[in-house]
Amino acid sequence: MAQSNPNLTEVDPVWHRIRDEAEEAIRQEPLMGGLIHAGILHHAGFAQALAYRISMKLASREMSEQILREIIDAAYGADDELVAAARADLVATYDRDPACHRVMQPLLFFKGFQAVQAYRLGHYLWKLGRKDIAYFVQMRVSEIFGVDIHPAAKIGQGIMIDHAHSIVVGETAVVGDNVSMLHSVTLGGTGKEDDDRHPKIGDGVLIGAGAKVLGNITVGHCSRIAAGSVVLEAVPPMKTVAGVPARIVGESGCSQPSMSMDQLFDAIS
Repeated sequence: MAQSNPNLTEVDPVWHRIRDEAEEAIRQEPLMGGLIHAGILHHAGFAQALAYRISMKLASREMSEQILREIIDAAYGADDELVAAARADLVATYDRDPACHRVMQPLLFFKGFQAVQAYRLGHYLWKLGRKDIAYFVQMRVSEIFGVDIHPAAKIGQGIMIDHAHSIVVGETAVVGDNVSMLHSVTLGGTGKEDDDRHPKIGDGVLIGAGAKVLGNITVGHCSRIAAGSVVLEAVPPMKTVAGVPARIVGESGCSQPSMSMDQLFDAIS
């Protein structure tokens, strides 16, 4: 496989950069050599490195790394969108997270990125009708990363989840492209109904830490939800909402709040 892609710069500049960063990291910290070789430099491309990393994180005595690696390799081989979405998430994390200084960091170290890629695997399996394995993946993601995303939820590309602690996304939730959210966000229901009961988040939305969006409501594109807010009603596009319960406090402040990550606003009394 490596022989068919001899020039990684032309074929895959993101992977080429990851490899360059990996080699530099080993020069700076030789004790990381084993981990970085196993996680990056040993692999022919980004898909293989990602499959290795996710299988290592999800493995347990109940499901070996080898079996998980075979499942992930088969998924990536059958659906190019899984890897394309992972690339978009990787770049989104690097662009938006000020604590991310190397493109390789999310792949190796950031549980938000890793949890979303594991969710994507579970969602792929769910769509194939392999629901028991999808539930296993969901369970392991919750146990390992502290992120609980139902495999039936639909999540777009370019997703950045910062810190990614105590994230909950319900079964019928839909999240658009280029969404950013911080820790302790819940996209949940309001009772025990079993129909379409979870939020629909538009493209480019920024969701602050600890925000709860509950029920089958729509959050319009390029809007902002302030930290700690409880959103119970639909949010129009390009607005900022805050409070418990949340209400509109102004415009979104920019055309792409999820990109700027600007969470400051002038609240109205």
